[in-house]
Amino acid sequence: MTSTIDTNRPYMTTPAAAERAGLSKAYITLLLRKGTLEGFQLSRDWLVYTDSLERFLTTPRKSGPKGPHKKSRQEPSQSIEAAKRDI
Repeated sequence: MTSTIDTNRPYMTTPAAAERAGLSKAYITLLLRKGTLEGFQLSRDWLVYTDSLERFLTTPRKSGPKGPHKKSRQEPSQSIEAAKRDI
């Protein structure tokens, strides 16, 4: 978030930025609050500088988690050994 508004730089609304980037409006707003994206807040609405969004989209990012981890299966012999001890 910048403290001053630069009217010479093109900007867009967060819904337009979210559609352009394929991200949610809430995530765009979070990036603005964290300072990852440059923009400004006008009343309750956030506006994103277009060049900042383009720069963010061109930087490579690490992909997130792919889903829950699968539990490793025990060897059948180990489970039989454990069952024998419990008897």
